[in-house]
Amino acid sequence: MKNKLVGYGRVAASAATGINLVLGSLYAWSIIKSALETELGMDAASAALPYTIECLVFALLMAPAGKFQDRFGPRAAASLGGLLFGSGFIVSSFCPSSANPLLVLLLGFGVLTGAGTALGYASTTPAAVKWFPPEKHGFVIGIVVGGVGMAAVYVAPLTEFLLNSESFGLQGTFRTLGIAFSVAIILFAQLLKNPPAQDTAKRRASNEAFREKESCDDFCWKDMLKTPQFYLLWTMFFFGAGAGLMVISFAKSMAVGSIKEIGFALVIALSAGNAGGRVVSGLVSDKIGRIRAMLIVFVFQAATLAAMSELSSSPAAVMAGVVLVGFNYGSCLSLFPAITADYFGLKNLGANYGALYTAWGVGAIFATVAGKIKVATGSYTPAMALAAVLCLAAAAMSLAVKPLSKPNVP
Repeated sequence: MKNKLVGYGRVAASAATGINLVLGSLYAWSIIKSALETELGMDAASAALPYTIECLVFALLMAPAGKFQDRFGPRAAASLGGLLFGSGFIVSSFCPSSANPLLVLLLGFGVLTGAGTALGYASTTPAAVKWFPPEKHGFVIGIVVGGVGMAAVYVAPLTEFLLNSESFGLQGTFRTLGIAFSVAIILFAQLLKNPPAQDTAKRRASNEAFREKESCDDFCWKDMLKTPQFYLLWTMFFFGAGAGLMVISFAKSMAVGSIKEIGFALVIALSAGNAGGRVVSGLVSDKIGRIRAMLIVFVFQAATLAAMSELSSSPAAVMAGVVLVGFNYGSCLSLFPAITADYFGLKNLGANYGALYTAWGVGAIFATVAGKIKVATGSYTPAMALAAVLCLAAAAMSLAVKPLSKPNVP
């Protein structure tokens, strides 16, 4: 098999995927949010705030977490991330008995879990991809980050089961998930390690033609920020991720006709597309190049959104559209870390991709924009049109991205 995982890379990639399957449990918040509203009497805005803070902390700490991972190694960073991630859930378990439950949730889930997510996520991709030659980076990254996309498949029903159980309830659910998540991440983290320096050098030298075509020597984050390519890629990621996050924010509300009573099926369908896009786009981009793959994804996403805005009354069309939106959104989260490795090198991949990943955090603002559009117009159709325009803009920008020359380093 041409894309067969080799050496210890198989173990590292499997452990990294396992960690991401846990970190993707953030999808459970939509279910916990409903419990907060019914059991604690929170309004919708207050119940959504801890998740918003978690995403913000996650995005803002990705670059520092990446630097921590580059310096101390993936095992230490992921272990600390697992401790913080689970601690956030455990702290949140005290919210039902607190005089200020929202504050407990903001400190627990918002800050601690957000910080743990950043440390864990920043550790997985570098630890796996460094074991493989450049022509396999997209495939490996797709598998690793695909774990996040698939998490909803098991987290959603598990969380709902715990919440509805008399033995657990809201407090027990937070506590049980927190302990389980911490243990799982810390155990997987022990399997993460970087390859020996001489092994890395051999892999880099083994494919000089690929490196000349797609990548360059290692950039530190300061050198990376001096390149126009970084800002082009950041803006493309901002538009592409923002368009996907906009639709994800109201996916369940699009349930019509025969699927109206099972809106959660759209969330599961979107997650399946999300995971599939990460793996497929990574594999395809290894064959045709990252930029060509990005161009295809952005144009495909724009066409999908345009079609959905016209066919929103058809249950079958809505289901198919949500899967495709998830597929294209997931593709962004595979292609951008891969091109970061290609263009800026592997040595500082944690910090470099952390800086680029801030585009995802800022892109989350489009979810709020979608809500305001719905309030103003009574429909999400204009929001989908806006998302399509963003994708077309990203596609046009991709034509301007060129490989870099070697950085000027002492």
